[in-house]
Amino acid sequence: MQRPYTIALVGNPNSGKSSLFNALTGLNQKVGNFPGVTVDKKTGVSKISDALSANIIDLPGTYSLYPKSADEQVTYEVLLNQRNTDRPDLIIVIADASNLKRNLLFCSQIMDLKIPVVIALTMMDIAKQRGIAIDAAKMEQMMGVPVLPINPRKDKGIAQLKKTITASAQNIRATLPDFIDIIGLTGLWLNDVRLLCNQESNYAALHIACNYKELKHINAAQRIGIGSLLGENKFHKSRVQADEIMQRYKKIDTVMQQCTITENPQNKMVVSDRIDKVLLHPVWGNLILLTVLFVLFQSIFWLARYPMDWIQQLFALGGNALSNLLPAGMFQDLLINGVLAGISGIMVFVPQIMILFGFITVLEDSGYMARISFLTDRIMRSAGLNGRSVMPLISGMACAVPAIMAARTIQNKKERLITIMVTPLMSCSARLPVYTMLIALVIPNKAIGGIFNLQGLVLMGLYLLGFFMALIVAKVMNLLIKAKERSFFLMELPVYRAPRWKNVGITMLEKGKIFIRDVGKIIIVLALILWVLASFGPPKAMEAVEEKYAALSKLHPEQANDLEHLRATEKLEHSFAGMMGKGLEPVIRPLGYDWKIGIALITSFAAREVFVGTMATLYSVGDASTGTKTLEEKMKNARREDGTPVYTLAAGLSLLIFYVFAMQCMSTIAIVKRETRSWKYPAIQFAYMLGLAYTCAFVVYQVFK
Repeated sequence: MQRPYTIALVGNPNSGKSSLFNALTGLNQKVGNFPGVTVDKKTGVSKISDALSANIIDLPGTYSLYPKSADEQVTYEVLLNQRNTDRPDLIIVIADASNLKRNLLFCSQIMDLKIPVVIALTMMDIAKQRGIAIDAAKMEQMMGVPVLPINPRKDKGIAQLKKTITASAQNIRATLPDFIDIIGLTGLWLNDVRLLCNQESNYAALHIACNYKELKHINAAQRIGIGSLLGENKFHKSRVQADEIMQRYKKIDTVMQQCTITENPQNKMVVSDRIDKVLLHPVWGNLILLTVLFVLFQSIFWLARYPMDWIQQLFALGGNALSNLLPAGMFQDLLINGVLAGISGIMVFVPQIMILFGFITVLEDSGYMARISFLTDRIMRSAGLNGRSVMPLISGMACAVPAIMAARTIQNKKERLITIMVTPLMSCSARLPVYTMLIALVIPNKAIGGIFNLQGLVLMGLYLLGFFMALIVAKVMNLLIKAKERSFFLMELPVYRAPRWKNVGITMLEKGKIFIRDVGKIIIVLALILWVLASFGPPKAMEAVEEKYAALSKLHPEQANDLEHLRATEKLEHSFAGMMGKGLEPVIRPLGYDWKIGIALITSFAAREVFVGTMATLYSVGDASTGTKTLEEKMKNARREDGTPVYTLAAGLSLLIFYVFAMQCMSTIAIVKRETRSWKYPAIQFAYMLGLAYTCAFVVYQVFK
């Protein structure tokens, strides 16, 4: 089978690479991992022309072909290894026109790899605001590769880019120019390295000479041969690399002189600079950040309330219709209390998940997310971290798994380890269904001061609680872990841009689909298993319950409805699930939990949001009014043996605190093990988080009961 035509998008961070990826692929994209590493691999399919479809790979952003982080190492491996399955047929280098000199360094390195290149100039409007005019046609002539101005946010230049890609695909034998003379830097012996490693370019051979001991695609025989050549020719890696960079910038200066005109040598203050004076102010900046977070969590309740109500009503009507349509029996019970209850536990929270990811995408797309890192660098340093740790922590609001992967960009090993260890304390989207369900149960839906929704304030408080606890734990770990390595936080702030609403919509739809597909499979399977465990038990115990209520029904026929409810409840208690919950109850009773919550704590270790599906199944199996009430109504009506409500304010707050701090996610433990290459750290993480969750939940329950 012929290998599909592959295009790689490369460029500096914040150059517009993701916007171009979305413009080319639309909804035809997916996220996985690069082989052998836990770094995100974004791929998609794009119809370039009637005769050409291409696989698009969005490679991690990097400033040069000298990698300093795991993300940059991935880009390096894909481009240098000719046998890599992701190696592209064409590279599109996205270059920020407002910072052209720095971007051209990376462009020139890519060109010398002898893979066909197209340079796509973005941020042309920002360059114009700064008084910079660029002659793209002249630059194309001097660089020797196609140069195209584009604006992927507004789909400008995309059609011309596709025409250029099509022409390049048809002209695969075109001679690619050298940007600098690589052989002149080293000597003719570099040809021997190129032939020994079967490379297409002298520049790739130079990189192999510099890094042959670390590169995975170089075999033992090649390493011996390269080592011998380097020794014979007295190769000095640092000197050659320094000479290379100097030569590149010398030629880039020539290109800049002939292809750009700057009206004012000192860049004009663009709108972004003026906005930053306010948003990065030590006082106003932090107040605005808190306001942004406040609006986010208020909106999660306010905007999502309507679609959530519609979904709940739809499933309640569906359950009622099925109970009237199907004959009573095991099949009806399985369909309504197992399958339908499990699906409803997934679907009702999809609007909130989509709104959360939509807001996060707006913050990233607008350029404000990078400012949050800069703004919080001081507080991060007080906990022994730096501003780079903020991005994984903020990403943890979506999901801890990719957030922990994002810690690979932190070069300081100690700070990276601490970031990994505290990131799960950030409240992820998986906790959101648990939070919203419990908040709706125990927190009144009323306005504070006539404006602020109390439930939204409590939700924001839970997220802030996780964040500040992460800082406290990080400070403790910083004192316990000894390391001499120092770190510095350097970051380029992107200009502010209007969010690309198409991109926001695509992200919301994709995250909703992922939640339904990935989490849904787990919840449905566990819901069916739970239905079996909750519907069956030791035969003698179950028969005794049936005989007991059959006799009571004959004696008190007028109480048939009440007796049916009691029969269902007692059967659930004597089921296998009930036995499991009853066994755990003595341990969790001091926290204010009953045995049903105990079952949910066990099952939700697979994924936190499974708590909701578990409750949906347990309260459906144990309720004779199946199909006529929502889960929230059933839980509000839940009573203990002494008649007191199960979900009091104290019990609800205790459970909320438990889920803020507990490690209730197998996937997170697995990724921590993979990132740290040891079971030691996930074991420590699980133990300290469980201890923290139990202790804090116990204190909260005792205070509020």
